[in-house]
Amino acid sequence: MALILSIETSTRVCSVALIRQGVVIGQKESNDEKSHAKLLTLFIHDLLKENSIDFKELNAIAVSKGPGSYTGLRIGVSTAKGLCYALDIPLIAINTLQSMSYGIIRRVNSGEMQAPGFENTILCPMIDARRMEVYSAFYNSDGEIIRDVKAEIIDENSFSETLDKTKMLFFGDGTEKVKSVINSPNAIFVDGINPSAMDMATLSDRAYKNKQFEDVAYFEPFYLKDFIATIPHKNIFI
Repeated sequence: MALILSIETSTRVCSVALIRQGVVIGQKESNDEKSHAKLLTLFIHDLLKENSIDFKELNAIAVSKGPGSYTGLRIGVSTAKGLCYALDIPLIAINTLQSMSYGIIRRVNSGEMQAPGFENTILCPMIDARRMEVYSAFYNSDGEIIRDVKAEIIDENSFSETLDKTKMLFFGDGTEKVKSVINSPNAIFVDGINPSAMDMATLSDRAYKNKQFEDVAYFEPFYLKDFIATIPHKNIFI
């Protein structure tokens, strides 16, 4: 009975979940994007305590590997690697966009979300990048990848070839950029969907069973794009 701690910090959401045999038994989450470094360790300790679980009972740590925020990913991955080192347990890395797709599938299967024709709809999770850019990928209604992750600039022609043929369901914090420029009857927009540690449950349990583990010493997040530091402008009049 695999017991996995999952960590999600790739966007403004900081969340952790306890997963036993693919089922979420507890979670904690915050949307305060400035507090990942402060909240993550606190969330982990509180979650284990509330569920009467000792660190030594964990079988693996699963972490969202990106794409996403450079700072957020660094916080999540460094915490996950530290726990794996300390507990001598394996590290599992989960693609952020794929776990978001599993979140949509979970909502549809549970009846929480209505999606007529869902089985023929392409899922397009989106994470906000710079300016009019998003990180996106395509998945089918079973969560299987159709088109790999890309960083792309959004304009009125984005996804037109696919939208001419089939319905697409857009979700994630990058969706607002698509909403503003795409006008197609096949485009469906879902608000309020963010990456969450609980949506890593199926993928992390499957990876554990298949022994799909990362090298803890060398694993790095999937940034997709190089980090660009912002340097504050000095006031020349001071």
